[in-house]
Amino acid sequence: MTDPQIGMLMLGLFIFIIMLGFPIAFTLIAMGVGFGYYAYFTPGQDILANRVFTLLVQKTFEVTSNDVLIAVPLFLFMGYVVERSNILERLFHSIQLAMRNVPGSLAVAALITCALFATATGIVGAVVTLMGLLAYPQMLKAGYDKKLSAGVICAGGCLGILIPPSILLIVYSATAAVSVVKLYAAAMLPGFLLAGLYIVYVIVRAILNPSLMPKLPREETDVPFATIFVALLTSFFPLAILILSVLGAILFGLATPSEAAAVGALGALVLAAAYRALTFERLKEAVFLTARTTAMVCYLFIGSWTFSSVFSYLGGHSVVEHFILSLDMSTVQFLVLTQIIIFLLGWPLEWSEIIIIFVPIFLPLLQKFSVDPIFFGVLVALNIQTSFNTPPMAMAAYYLKGIAPPHVQLTDIFSGSLPFVFMVFLCMVMVYLVPGIVLWLPNYLYN
Repeated sequence: MTDPQIGMLMLGLFIFIIMLGFPIAFTLIAMGVGFGYYAYFTPGQDILANRVFTLLVQKTFEVTSNDVLIAVPLFLFMGYVVERSNILERLFHSIQLAMRNVPGSLAVAALITCALFATATGIVGAVVTLMGLLAYPQMLKAGYDKKLSAGVICAGGCLGILIPPSILLIVYSATAAVSVVKLYAAAMLPGFLLAGLYIVYVIVRAILNPSLMPKLPREETDVPFATIFVALLTSFFPLAILILSVLGAILFGLATPSEAAAVGALGALVLAAAYRALTFERLKEAVFLTARTTAMVCYLFIGSWTFSSVFSYLGGHSVVEHFILSLDMSTVQFLVLTQIIIFLLGWPLEWSEIIIIFVPIFLPLLQKFSVDPIFFGVLVALNIQTSFNTPPMAMAAYYLKGIAPPHVQLTDIFSGSLPFVFMVFLCMVMVYLVPGIVLWLPNYLYN
């Protein structure tokens, strides 16, 4: 076998092994070292003198000294502290009161709460689980359709993947060597566009078929304005100010993402203390979860960069590049093909494996097809929304099923999530047709 053929065997074997359920990061490291030993082998050398071990140490150092990745644990810590500060119930209640006269008010309030809370935490499992415990029972009790309600929770909980400060965008930034600040600016409008499409869809469904989302009883909607204002003042505005301060500092160049994340983490602690929810146990939990998730991301980077280096050295990247170029595609056809591949990869894989392992295969081709890597990154982040809601992975559906009432079946959740997946496709089409949705804000701010 030639080296490029061995490189493709390496990629195929990796996909097969992870589908068997082996840990992703350590599979990457093992395969990178194993195939790298072959790639860098020199006859007669000592068994430990192979250059693949130097490569592994070098990649480990690169990951642990990467300035961009410093923001990951800080944003994670901010998210875990906010998650444990008991703000979600207050937040949902205040938004519910403010939206009381809107068709499908509970579902609209749930989507707005999900968008804001997902922006603060960026942790899909936490948002879906907490909203599933808080908002889903209320919607079912109010007579809302169980499928539509499940779709609202699952779709809304995934918005933190796209809306800054998204951990996915930080990881993509480190992978593609692009500015995370420009990525954040580029993702703002598409993120809120997608959230807006969700809300419009819910309102239209409520108007066309009121039985899906019955109006709330009069005693729940006749609430004095002063009560609503106080509720928003004590729940919505503090969290919104924290998020806007962090994002504003990044987008307007007042602080680097790492510095803004540090201030955000401090702000989250202050917010938790103000709500009298800052206990030693909760703080210890937040630190532990931050350390565990950060370690997972770092090991994934070490493994993927080692794997990618060996794969490229064997000629695997050139095989993929030559194959795609031989298809003689236009730029739009290339973008559609890559997004279809990423969509299909989202069925068996999580976003971290897609971004760190498979997206780098396409990155060298972006220049050949005149595609802005920032535009491509936002498209990928949009696309990955679907991986949380399409089986067999569909992690958002599994999170919700774990805490939903027994009569709610997994098929009900899948069925309810499907229209929101089509909303993601619609948003991607709009971005394809009007690239300025992605590129206008970073160009306006930084050019």
